[in-house]
Amino acid sequence: MTEPSPWTLTPAELLARLGVDATGLSSEAARSRLARFGRNELAAASRWTTPRLVLRQFASPLVLILVAAAGVSAVAGEWTDSVVIGAIVVLSGAISAWREYAAGRAIDRLRARVALRVRVRRDGAEASVPTAEIVPGDVLVLSAGTLIAADAIVLDAHDFFVSEAVLTGESFPVEKRPGAIEGARGLAERRNSLFMGTNVRSGTATAVVVATGAATEYGRIADRLKLRAPETEFNRGLRRFGGLLTWLMLVLTLVVLALNLLVHKPPIESLLFAVALAVGLTPELLPAILMINLARSATRMAGVGVLVRRLSAIEDFGSMDVLCSDKTGTLTAGVVRLDAAVDERGQASPRVRRLAFCNAALEAGIENPLDEAIVAACPGEVAPEKLDEIPYDFTRKRLSVVVDEGGAAILITKGAVGGVLGVCSGIDAARAAAIEAFVAERGNAGFRVLAVASRVVERRSSYTRDDERELELAGFLLFHDPPKPGIEATIAALRAHGVALKMITGDNLHVARHIGRQVGLAEAAALTGAEIAGMRDEALWHVAERTDIFAEVDPNQKERIILALKKTGHVVGYLGDGVNDAPALHAADVGVSVEAAVDVAKEAADLVLLRPDLDVLLRGVLAGRETFANTLKYVMTTTSANLGNMLSMAVASVVLPFFPLLAGQILLNNFLSDIPAFGLANDAVDAESLQKPQRWDMGVIRRFMTWFGALSSAFDLLTFAALLLVFHAAPEVFRTGWFVLSLLTELAVAMVVRTRRPALRSRPGALLLWSTVVVAVVAVAVPYAPGAAAFGFVPLPLPLLLTMLGITCAYAIATERLKRWFFARTAA
Repeated sequence: MTEPSPWTLTPAELLARLGVDATGLSSEAARSRLARFGRNELAAASRWTTPRLVLRQFASPLVLILVAAAGVSAVAGEWTDSVVIGAIVVLSGAISAWREYAAGRAIDRLRARVALRVRVRRDGAEASVPTAEIVPGDVLVLSAGTLIAADAIVLDAHDFFVSEAVLTGESFPVEKRPGAIEGARGLAERRNSLFMGTNVRSGTATAVVVATGAATEYGRIADRLKLRAPETEFNRGLRRFGGLLTWLMLVLTLVVLALNLLVHKPPIESLLFAVALAVGLTPELLPAILMINLARSATRMAGVGVLVRRLSAIEDFGSMDVLCSDKTGTLTAGVVRLDAAVDERGQASPRVRRLAFCNAALEAGIENPLDEAIVAACPGEVAPEKLDEIPYDFTRKRLSVVVDEGGAAILITKGAVGGVLGVCSGIDAARAAAIEAFVAERGNAGFRVLAVASRVVERRSSYTRDDERELELAGFLLFHDPPKPGIEATIAALRAHGVALKMITGDNLHVARHIGRQVGLAEAAALTGAEIAGMRDEALWHVAERTDIFAEVDPNQKERIILALKKTGHVVGYLGDGVNDAPALHAADVGVSVEAAVDVAKEAADLVLLRPDLDVLLRGVLAGRETFANTLKYVMTTTSANLGNMLSMAVASVVLPFFPLLAGQILLNNFLSDIPAFGLANDAVDAESLQKPQRWDMGVIRRFMTWFGALSSAFDLLTFAALLLVFHAAPEVFRTGWFVLSLLTELAVAMVVRTRRPALRSRPGALLLWSTVVVAVVAVAVPYAPGAAAFGFVPLPLPLLLTMLGITCAYAIATERLKRWFFARTAA
């Protein structure tokens, strides 16, 4: 007989089946169940396993072509070419896999620091445990902002609404209640069921876990839920660059192969030569270099207080030119103080203070600094018996508790002034105007104002939002949260580094303007949620760019503001920590949260600040720019020299009666020149390169490749002329001389174009410098080394070697002059 589905059982029946009660599991039982059911994860294997990384190195189409070419050579009896090509492919893949593995392990260690945790009942008390250690039978304690980490059935709930859009596509939150549901039901109909991956929008509840990991509804359809994330600024540039190189590689390979076959060159050698040229043109180490760059940057950012959840966000962070931030705790000190509890006339009111204390001390939903400030301002107060709670949500902007005060059931409501006045009676036009004037006057003085109201209600077991009506306004609470010390200088430093700050807050306009005035924002350019609601998207695109302060906005409007700024070409970051910030964090190019944020905000964020401090964020921005700069260095240095060298060899292969380099020699050249590239991740970055946001500019990259490729080709032709006309070099001598020169020039151009300063005035990183020196020595020594003949090399006469060194020096000087002209022209 088939067991009934969990949602068809009453809470008591389900607890009995799971062998647990409402107090939760013991620690020993939890460990036993963890061993039995496994960790609460969809994928148990690490992404950084050695076999997976090694296989990834050989999954590249270029590498597969090389492997096939080595096989063809072996079949054709060209054993030397086959062995050389195979050895270089294996060695290159092993080095890349080793560096990526080390980088990946570092990233995993950092991610473990921002792993989500969840509240459960263990050993009869609440405990915080990692989501991966949740097991069937655990009793979850849920509130607004909590990410639901497993499938569960509700045991009890109070105005409990859950967003299930990730599973059902339903954009509006659905209310969840305890109680059995008869028959087989679809996900959307299971009103007593909670599903992994969904999140709590409002209210409180407890629920018992019935499935974890791959056994959850999310786990069963996980592959279909892996929607493609929006393309980031950095990934968009990387894709365009990859498209450009792919087009060049295909054209070069096909043209070179066709032309060499037309002049009756051997087919196998022609194929190997064409494929080797394609490999030489392509920066095949870019994925490994990028991974190493990002891992190093993530480690450095962790050192300054920024933990990375999504690696590609690091470079988007460096490209960011607009940062949108909440006010409290970021621009302000975050140490909120209750300054006064007053009646409508502005006089101190013990009754208002008592009502506020009861509301703040007894609410069990979202922890917030305002409630903490109220409780701290009322030492010695004793809270009455709590009868029920109507939790806070971001639509009503208020929270109510029902208490037993002197034998009567009193409903006490606290929240935003507008949200509370909307459910009060006796608020006529004159009274409303007086209240508005009071709130404006206090707001202009820097105080945040909340309203408090109450009424006697009929005693019963539970209450709903419908009971928030006909309340009597008691008075107001005034909170003071001064600007953070030094924040004005930090905002000025952000602005000096090309990042404009915009404040987006749910607080009233008067408070927002007051804080904006103190921290240096343009308070005149302010916009309210009501004004945004009346705007079309096209109008908001134009206004948002010129506005520094957005006040009284709701969560959907935050997202609209972010999208409007992105639409006008900005790379936008958003800093938020609440459940209402999740849509904006998803919409931003870079979502930033803080360690103390709610689960939904941290899950939506790309980066997590260990402290809600813009100074920490600025250091993270600079680390992101260093990463972007070093990634771009690899792109520039490899494509500039490579393009010229490969085009020169392509032409020479058709004109000369022999190939200028053999396939194995091209691959060895490419392998050796790539070794110093690993040092770019640790390279020093000039201060002026960090002054403004950096973004992919395909026009600049194409012009750079063209000009520097042309210069490289000019010196290649000079070298060919010297080898053929001056030294009358035989094919083996020609190839050896050209190999030495092409490798040295690639090293030289890397040292020159890695900086916009004169090369001798910008000290490279130690690893880059010394690896370049070592490879340069190897380049000169290769022709004289034992076993050089296996690669087709012969010792070079001293005059020829000195000529190659002289051409290399001339090329470095010419590249330095072209660099100054190019960047001066680009800046203009």
